Amino acid sequence: MFAVVTGASKGIGLEIVKQLAVDEENTVLAIARSSKELNLLKKSSPHNIIPFTGDITSPAAITKIQALIKKNTKHVDLLINNAGFLVNKNFANISSKELFQVYNVNVFAPFLLTQKLLPLMGKKNRSHIVNISSIGGVQGSSKFPGLSAYSSSKAAIAGLTECLAEELKSQNIACNCLALGAVQTEMLEKAFPGYKAKLSAKQMSNFIVDFALTGHQYFNGKIIPVSSTTP
Repeated sequence: MFAVVTGASKGIGLEIVKQLAVDEENTVLAIARSSKELNLLKKSSPHNIIPFTGDITSPAAITKIQALIKKNTKHVDLLINNAGFLVNKNFANISSKELFQVYNVNVFAPFLLTQKLLPLMGKKNRSHIVNISSIGGVQGSSKFPGLSAYSSSKAAIAGLTECLAEELKSQNIACNCLALGAVQTEMLEKAFPGYKAKLSAKQMSNFIVDFALTGHQYFNGKIIPVSSTTP
């Protein structure tokens, strides 16, 4: 199996890559902006982790990712759009630069990366796209001050998931979205300073990996809340 994981240098993304790489038959392209963390990740499993250092909000980087994948495989079985960016600031004070940065990472980058990888997905072998959203992006869920840009961007990726599932189902590609609740990560600390979540990044990645490998047999176009607690 060939898997692509963004936001792979820390938190949930890092743990996802580690768990996928345990199976020596899997090859994982780990994408992140930090080369230091990616190199350490590569050393932990040198035979089946391919690191790529780059900014997925850059079209040039996405083109390079596509080229790198084509050198290593003819088919992408799994794409986990995990990279995320958060601004915690009062709505009235969020700058256009900050707003665009949140949407570039959380919406536009996964949109464009998925487009680039479509020719390598589906057909005879079913592929699975898993978009990582937030419980804050689910309509009707609790909302919190300071997270308007982040939560609305996560609502957008959830909506995109439903659109992709419909458009790609004839191509043997499933697309689902996991809306995560509180997980002990740097991003949670930024959103809710001092709050301690019941779940660790490793615990949540256990669920995500299992769902990524099997969920497309049962679901398509679903927005699934995965939340034991929400601050």
